[in-house]
Amino acid sequence: MIGIIDYRTGNSQSISYALEHLGVPHALVAKPGECDEVDKYILPGVGAAGVTMESLRQEGWIDHLSEKILGDGQGFLGVCVGLQVLFEHSEEGDVECLGWLPGSVHEFDRAEVRVPHMGWNNVEVRGDHPFSRSFTPGGFYYFVNSFYARPTDDSVLVGATTYGTEFAAAVASKNIMATQFHTEKSARAGLQVLKAFCDLDVTELKDLDAR
Repeated sequence: MIGIIDYRTGNSQSISYALEHLGVPHALVAKPGECDEVDKYILPGVGAAGVTMESLRQEGWIDHLSEKILGDGQGFLGVCVGLQVLFEHSEEGDVECLGWLPGSVHEFDRAEVRVPHMGWNNVEVRGDHPFSRSFTPGGFYYFVNSFYARPTDDSVLVGATTYGTEFAAAVASKNIMATQFHTEKSARAGLQVLKAFCDLDVTELKDLDAR
């Protein structure tokens, strides 16, 4: 069962509609106590990293997810801000994030590009993590973001996009995966990525090097 974390800054309903279209069993979960049947989690995101982290903290999600994802190796997919909070720190509000992946989140240079970055952009596939196989070579995906992640370990990068500067469009480390673009708004290519995550056997990812 896929559990879509339903918090006040997320776009959980949009993810739910996409999974319904794909025929994937799922549930909107507002609190960790609602997750008895959940074996994979999706953290959608719209809004600021600080508000997201505070919302997760207030409902007890940080400890729960650390136990289930880092401890038990259950599958995790972050979307948009759900990718950004995986890193150690965000410039958006000077916020300490989950720190599951090494790196930081930065604002686009407003002197170079229009902010927010909004629209369809090409994603260049990187690495050989099984999640990267879900991307369409040369495919375009839909982005809405004013900040971008900069991993300090390039091995977690599975997709890159350039908007003024190159940034992480998708990352993956063992059972932890995320996209900066909105899978649920990226037409067939995005739904393909979403379905691939849902279908992945995460038990096969436990022994992977972070790549």
